[in-house]
Amino acid sequence: QVQLVESGGGLVQAGGSLRLPCAASGSILSINAMAWYRQATGNQRELVAAITLGGSTNYADSVKGRFTISRDTARKTVYLQMNSLKPEDTAVYYCTVRANTPTYPTSDYWGQGTQVTVSS
Repeated sequence: QVQLVESGGGLVQAGGSLRLPCAASGSILSINAMAWYRQATGNQRELVAAITLGGSTNYADSVKGRFTISRDTARKTVYLQMNSLKPEDTAVYYCTVRANTPTYPTSDYWGQGTQVTVSS
């Protein structure tokens, strides 16, 4: 199976920065894509940023120019650098990977989430 461990969340003032790492482990043959989603209280989960195996990235309009997604392929780790944070960025942030394992075909796996709170 695949395990994802997120960290780096916390409380930060508006205008501040946080970096969220997410490390994947387990019987992983390959990772096709990695992404970060977020879910604010009362809202649906939404895509924040994604990065493919080839390095192509995609961002939600609300975070373009402020957030950067990157990955360390050897360490099976994806990062979300969040700058110029706003109170509306407050949410639980979830890491997800699309991976192949010896047991299952390409499947999506999710982390447990990390809380990010931005105070005004």
